[in-house]
Amino acid sequence: MRAMPIEPSNRPVAIGSRLRAARQAQQLTIDEVARITGLTKGFLSRVERDITSPSVASLITLCAVLSISVGSLFEEADVQLVRAGTGPRINLGGIDSDERLLTPRNEARIQMIRSVVAPGGHGGDQLYSVNADIETVHVLDGSLTVRFSDAEWVLEAGDSLTFNGHEPHSWSVAGPESATLIWVLAPAPWASA
Repeated sequence: MRAMPIEPSNRPVAIGSRLRAARQAQQLTIDEVARITGLTKGFLSRVERDITSPSVASLITLCAVLSISVGSLFEEADVQLVRAGTGPRINLGGIDSDERLLTPRNEARIQMIRSVVAPGGHGGDQLYSVNADIETVHVLDGSLTVRFSDAEWVLEAGDSLTFNGHEPHSWSVAGPESATLIWVLAPAPWASA
């Protein structure tokens, strides 16, 4: 049996945005990259906009200056979708609260949780903390009171509160209506591989 030739894909490979992001992450201007590489600003601009494809030699030079591997430009984006209503239910200890994880279970950098809390629902009588450097709560609808040892904040729909997750706190739904909340924790305190 003869090997069949592989047909090339006609899908263009767009690397320009990744090169631009790498340049910006290094806090370099196009002028600086042009000076370092000996390539023209116009050429670099066209490459970053995927109008022009660089030669292999130019690409290797660019990647060396930007401290990235050539292969990283061609990797598929790491994208994970969690569709509405499909996130696993979790229990973070909230009373009268339906909590769903919005980020993948194995995502360790950040964790997002959607909570629908019934009137009178709360995070417990005792103040607690989580193993996260940053915690943010955003109120989609309803009203929420977040309590610390020395302060209390009342949040309405559209309000957000960001604080150190290690700071002891608790929360409760303020008012007669339920509340829908988005909690963001970074890094994710309960990520599992």
